[in-house]
Amino acid sequence: MAAETTKLTIRLPTRDVEFAKAYASAHGLTVTEVIDRYLRRMRALEERMPVPELDEITGLVPADVDVEAEYQAHLREKHSR
Repeated sequence: MAAETTKLTIRLPTRDVEFAKAYASAHGLTVTEVIDRYLRRMRALEERMPVPELDEITGLVPADVDVEAEYQAHLREKHSR
């Protein structure tokens, strides 16, 4: 079953429209197909859930810690032995 569609008029710089048309033509697509594929990819990236391991470590470092300074201090200590 085909998805319901709606017409949309957008304003873009001429340079971007020309690029979109040339890209679509070079790849055997319509500009609508190029935009549709791009939006589907964006949606897929948005819908990805973080891996459980990332959830476990998120928030372990307090907000008031200067992470970069701590890392640099760690490196100085590590390499001064």
